[in-house]
Amino acid sequence: MIARLNKTIWICLALFVFNRAQAEDWNKLLTSPDGTYQLTITGDNAGEIKYKVNYKGKPLIKSSRLQIELDNHLSEWALAIKEKPEAPWMDGLVLKETGTNAVDSTWTPVYGERSVIQQKYNELTLSFEQKASANYKMDIQLRAYNEGVAIRYYFHTNPTGIYYRITEENTEFTFPEGTQAWFEPWAQGPFTKMPLAEWPAESERPLTLELENGLYACLAEAAMVDFVRTKFELADDKPNTVKTVLYESVDKVPYFATPWRVIMAAETPGELIEHNDILLNLNAPSAIDDTSWIKPGKIVRDLTLSDEGAKDWIDFAAEHNLQYVLFDCCWYGDNFSWDSDATTVDVDLDLKEVVRYGKEKGVGVWVYVNQQALARQDFEIYPLYREWGLAGVKYGFVQVGPHRWTKWLHESVQRAAENRLMVNIHDEFRLTGEQRTWPNIMTVEGIRGNEEMPDATHNTVLPFTRGIAGMGDYTVCYYSPRIKTTHAHQLALSVVMYSPLQTLFWYDKASDYQGEPEIEFFEKVPTVWDDTKVPDGRIGEYIITARRSGTEWFIGGITNNDAREVELDLDFLDKDKKYVATLYRDDASVKTRTQVSLTQKKVTASTKLKLKLKASGGVAIWIRER
Repeated sequence: MIARLNKTIWICLALFVFNRAQAEDWNKLLTSPDGTYQLTITGDNAGEIKYKVNYKGKPLIKSSRLQIELDNHLSEWALAIKEKPEAPWMDGLVLKETGTNAVDSTWTPVYGERSVIQQKYNELTLSFEQKASANYKMDIQLRAYNEGVAIRYYFHTNPTGIYYRITEENTEFTFPEGTQAWFEPWAQGPFTKMPLAEWPAESERPLTLELENGLYACLAEAAMVDFVRTKFELADDKPNTVKTVLYESVDKVPYFATPWRVIMAAETPGELIEHNDILLNLNAPSAIDDTSWIKPGKIVRDLTLSDEGAKDWIDFAAEHNLQYVLFDCCWYGDNFSWDSDATTVDVDLDLKEVVRYGKEKGVGVWVYVNQQALARQDFEIYPLYREWGLAGVKYGFVQVGPHRWTKWLHESVQRAAENRLMVNIHDEFRLTGEQRTWPNIMTVEGIRGNEEMPDATHNTVLPFTRGIAGMGDYTVCYYSPRIKTTHAHQLALSVVMYSPLQTLFWYDKASDYQGEPEIEFFEKVPTVWDDTKVPDGRIGEYIITARRSGTEWFIGGITNNDAREVELDLDFLDKDKKYVATLYRDDASVKTRTQVSLTQKKVTASTKLKLKLKASGGVAIWIRER
């Protein structure tokens, strides 16, 4: 009886081992160069491919499915393809080859939040074939940077000539229980901190999350230039799980790759901002050989659409170190009409004279053009605008999400570059790092900025969420009585909100300026940087951002709707040098209408500044060597 029982146990054990081997027949490990990220990916004969990610030994992404669905039947029917996958795409994949690679290099962007970017990663490529036919090949490409990990699907050329239709991408991200996300239903929408349950809609990307184990995380998208936009939704069949959802199906002729799905982690939320160069690294290098005409700067908007109003702003810009003036909507007629002609000026404005006057004063001119005119006329208007001497074009109300309009937009940006025109893309569009490839993209919207008059609490969420995607045209205001923050808060936003083309005085007129001394900060602050640090901050509460240009540092600190005191350690300064800091602070005793005081203080790297921030307030600081 005992012998028979032992035999049964051994048979069961053997069957368990055999079944386990069948269910999980390969297992691969990828680590970041510094060892902080560990990505494990496994596969079985049933077509299930799963991965998990640990960060500094803590669980970040638990076992999650990698899945993409294709429906190629129409193309296969048309070409009478007989040997083709019959089952769902992932079910028929067989791992054929594994490749590894390591890259360690640096590159210099035309502009950025840092002047030198390190590109250092370990790469794992898993190459699959379909059981039905070796003509169908797909790779899963994985990269582990010190800043995060990235995953995408790559489809090789199919010698039959068929096209592929991607109907769904269900890349999962299963988080530990208790994780909460900063949910945002659209790109210019408000944020709500929510658990991973009962979302009312899809959420935008980047998606920032807070884990109960103390980690912060971000899910992002990179290199979405010839595809459809992705958002995130909750998985129906798995708790604590977010998955990708495509805007629509995509028809592509292989070879091609999907956009990268990016996972970042950090022990402080500011590190996510400091590490956002991973999105640039996942895009192609600059396609523009001569970038000397690409000039970041500060821009103001003329609402009068008149020679007098434009020249007033040009005079103001020249006096206060602002580089550009924008003519916003309706200068060429009805923005939303397909019949408007963006080659003609439809208001009482001598645009050529204003451009000439601006050049005389060292101030460039931008014009706004809505998508209807761009789609119909950009081949025609861009050479004309270059002839007129315009510096750039602000795109209005571009369609976001569909493959058609995504591809059109990037091709239009290329046409602008061919005519030496910078661009600012407005409304729902967000970048996924493609400004590395097309550095004539100076800023984009996709941000709930001062145009919407958000409160201070919203502003303390933005940098840790939308800010991870990079540049955002927040349209900083100053004199408008509708702003819901203090004026020192507005000054600080020009540092906190990164934008190589920084819009200032959005709702103002040049005549609103009455000699307020703190406008000096807007005069001095650059728009691009050699280094960026986030010394302190908590999502939805406050943030301190420090950015360096040459030997000078500019710091922006803002709080939410509550007053608070924050200590700022200046240990990021050079320890061998002495500095003087000018602090621009809210001060009710100041007799100007903006009530901002200017004080100077000698500082060093060992200085700790105690900053008392009023409710909805802030502080701006300019530090230079003495």
